[in-house]
Amino acid sequence: MEYHDSEKAKEVASRVEEFMEEEVLPREREALRTGNRISFDELEEYWQMAKDRDLFAPQVPETYGGQGLDFRDMLPSFEQVGRSLFGALSIRANAPDEGNMHTLEIGGSEEIKEEYLRPLVQGEKWSAFSMTEPMGGGGSDPKMLRTTAEKDGDEWVINGHKWWSSQAKIADFLLVMARTDPDAHPYEGSSIILVPKDTDGVEIVRNYPVLGGHGILEEELGHAEIMYDNVRVPVENTIGEEGGGFRLAQLRLGGGRLTHCMRYCGMAERSLDVAKAYMAEREAFGSQLKDKQALRHRIADAETKLHVARTASRHAARELDNSDARIEVAMAKTFTANVTNEIIDLAVQCCGGNGIAKDLPLAHFYEDVRAFRIFDGADEVHRRTIARDAFDDLKPEEVEHVLRFNEPRR
Repeated sequence: MEYHDSEKAKEVASRVEEFMEEEVLPREREALRTGNRISFDELEEYWQMAKDRDLFAPQVPETYGGQGLDFRDMLPSFEQVGRSLFGALSIRANAPDEGNMHTLEIGGSEEIKEEYLRPLVQGEKWSAFSMTEPMGGGGSDPKMLRTTAEKDGDEWVINGHKWWSSQAKIADFLLVMARTDPDAHPYEGSSIILVPKDTDGVEIVRNYPVLGGHGILEEELGHAEIMYDNVRVPVENTIGEEGGGFRLAQLRLGGGRLTHCMRYCGMAERSLDVAKAYMAEREAFGSQLKDKQALRHRIADAETKLHVARTASRHAARELDNSDARIEVAMAKTFTANVTNEIIDLAVQCCGGNGIAKDLPLAHFYEDVRAFRIFDGADEVHRRTIARDAFDDLKPEEVEHVLRFNEPRR
């Protein structure tokens, strides 16, 4: 299928695909078959291989050790790494670090970039984005944000309670969203503040159990609950403008939603590859599964929807160059999240017992993909945005001649 990606995007994605096929997927299959999980030392070996092939951190400017690809040019590579359980990690294009790199790049001071961004890119540091709060605080409605940061001289004093801070367990620093002006609307009175994890008052309460997330790494990254109790950091640790946290977060999340879309499109493509290969070999009731008309029609529908998801994501990426593309991104994210859920569910069904066994990656994909309809904005939040825009431009003349109730004369 031709998506009219640039020649640069196609060339890099082709080399990423080769890296996945030659190095990453064989190790993944071996890990699934034997239980011999991938260590952090091995990850560093993959990073070196990616550097040797000029594939490392495609989303980061060359100044900081990445490949410096334009946003649209890197999306096809993100689709390729999404085909593997650790593909994104293998080239340092994994969430949340990938989004945090972008946040530091556009909002960090030169000192912050040297101390945190450069080592983050190289894998010498790990990061977490600490925005979501437990029930009663900020979640799908970010206006409910309750974590605060108050100035005391040249320091912020942060107090709050967060959860869903992905990979905080191993993170060296946290990007914390907090209310810095209680009198302003949260969208204008909140800031992102960099907090080293070893700062006094930061307590990683636990990594709580969630659906999926088991993967094939030796040490699972997980999602953490965190308490911030009178945490003091310099005001200079503010990322971007004071009070501009939500604007910066939208820049992070808009592109992040699309990189997630592409990674999950890759996951859906791999799931279909597994299912079709299985169906071509598996026989039942006198013929191969691939020749059963009902399944063929479902595969055809899946291929069609995946094509539309890829197209919508690329279109939204183009629009991001000219605007915040809020509606286009919301549509792409919601549609892709649901389509990838459907496709992976279908692949599991087509493979029967082998679909839910973990010799194949499908069961891991199945557990991981469900969260995509919640993180980076739940389906309902994006649909609210889309619907609000849909009703902004009404055409009352279209119903001018509808017959309306006429009160009878009395």
